[in-house]
Amino acid sequence: MHLPSSGFSARLKRAVTGSADTPLVFLGNFEVENHWALGEPALPRVASHAGSAVVNRMDEFALLLGGKDDHVVLKTALDEGYRGYLEGLGLELPTVHVVAGQDPQRTVSEDALADPELLRALSAVAAEGARLTAHGISTVEEELAERTGLQLGAPTAAVCKRVNSKVYSRRLSDELGIRQARGWACETLEELAEAVAAAGELLAAGRKVVLKDAFGVSGKGIVVLDSEARLGRLHRMAVQQAERAAKAAGGAPRTALVIEEWVAKRCDLNYQFTVGRDGSTHFDFVKELLTEGGVHKGHRIPARLTDGQVAEIEATALRLGERLAADGYHGVVGVDAMVDPDEGLYPVIEINARNNMSTYQNVVHEGGLAGADDVAVARHFPLRLTRPLPFAELAEVLDGLLLTERGPRPRGLFVNNYATVNAAAGTAADTEADGFEGRLYGVLVGASDEEIEALDTAITRRLAAYPERS
Repeated sequence: MHLPSSGFSARLKRAVTGSADTPLVFLGNFEVENHWALGEPALPRVASHAGSAVVNRMDEFALLLGGKDDHVVLKTALDEGYRGYLEGLGLELPTVHVVAGQDPQRTVSEDALADPELLRALSAVAAEGARLTAHGISTVEEELAERTGLQLGAPTAAVCKRVNSKVYSRRLSDELGIRQARGWACETLEELAEAVAAAGELLAAGRKVVLKDAFGVSGKGIVVLDSEARLGRLHRMAVQQAERAAKAAGGAPRTALVIEEWVAKRCDLNYQFTVGRDGSTHFDFVKELLTEGGVHKGHRIPARLTDGQVAEIEATALRLGERLAADGYHGVVGVDAMVDPDEGLYPVIEINARNNMSTYQNVVHEGGLAGADDVAVARHFPLRLTRPLPFAELAEVLDGLLLTERGPRPRGLFVNNYATVNAAAGTAADTEADGFEGRLYGVLVGASDEEIEALDTAITRRLAAYPERS
C-alpha cells in the first residue's frame, strides 16, 4: 500500500506556491545561518562556520518532505536498503537527483551549483512548473534558482535572513507584548553600551546573563556569563571588532547581539506554523525538547503541556504569523520557547525563518506511522565505525526494534535519515586507527514513555555492542 504525501506537504505547497499540486524541488541545506552570518558582526570566538561532513549529509532529511511528484537533490545516492525500507512502509518518495563529485564540507546547494549536468536537469524540471524550496533560503539558493530557471517557493534571501535574526525576534516580541526574559537587542554600539551597563547590574546582583549572536546556530554564538569582568572583556572585543569592520567598509560601526537575563526553566519547547502567501497562518504542532545532562537529546510529541499552555502557544503563533506575513515572509516558521518552573510560558525565545529538525519528523504522525495517542520521541544515536555500514546490515543488528510495518499500534524506531551514519567515511576524520563518528537519526514510536525508554535502551545496547560483533 502506498500512501500520499502527508497533510503537511500539501499545506506547505499551498503556502509557498498557492497550490497543493505544484511540484517542489527540495534542498536540505542545513545550517543555512552560516551563509546569513557572512559579513555580520559576531561574538569573538574560536569556533568557525566551517561545515562538517555529518551536518551536510543531513540533507537526506528533505527526502521525506516530498511525494512522488516532487524532487529532492542529495549529495549521494540513497542506500538501496534504506530506500527499500522506506518504500516497504508505504512511503511515496520524490525523484532523487544526485550531485556529481560532492564535497563533504559543502552544502548540497553549493554542490549543485558546481554540477553543470545537474543544473541542466533542474532546468528541465523548472520547465515543467516545479519550484525550489529549501531548509532555508540564502543567496546560494537564489543563485541556484537563477541558473536553473526554477522559481523560488519561498521569500527572498534578504527577507529570510532578516526574520531569522535574534534581534528581529527580540524586537518583535517586545512590540507585541510577548513575555520574554529581561533583555536588550543591540544593533549600534550605543545600544550595546546601555545593554552591557544594565546586564552588569544583574551580574552584580548575582544573576547570570546570556549573549547571543543574531545568526548563531546549533549552540554556536551563545555565551553564558556570571562575571562582570568577562562581560567587560567581551564588550571591549565586540567594540574593537565593530570599529575595525566599519573602518574597512567605510561605514558606521554596528553590532548584532542580544543580551538577556538567564532564567530558570522546566523544559524547552519547539513549535511550528506555516505562513501562506495569502497571509494565512496554520499552526502545525508543538514539541517538547528532551535533554540529558544539559545536552539536547531529542523531541517528544505530544509535549507535556496543559490545554491552556497549548492555547497560549497557538495564539502566539497566529500573532507572529500575521506580523511575519506583513514583513514579506511566507513558509515554515519554527519558534523556540520554554516553560518556567512555575509553569509559566516564555512563548518566544527565538524565531527561525526556515525548516527545523521537527519539520522532518512530521511524516511520523501525518504520514500515518504513529497513532494519535502514541508517544513519539525523535533522537539520534552516535556510532563509532571503522567502515561504512550498509542499511541492510544495520537492520539485522536492530532486528525486532525497527518500525517496519504499519498497523493499529506501530512500534519501533523509524529511521528518517541514514546518510549521516556513513557521512564521515573517507574524510579527514576517518583514520585507520580510530575510524569515524556517525549518527543514526530516527523517531521512536511507542504507547508510553516507559515503552519508549525500553526501546531506546535496547537500541543503544545493540549499537554499542555492534563493533564487537563485526
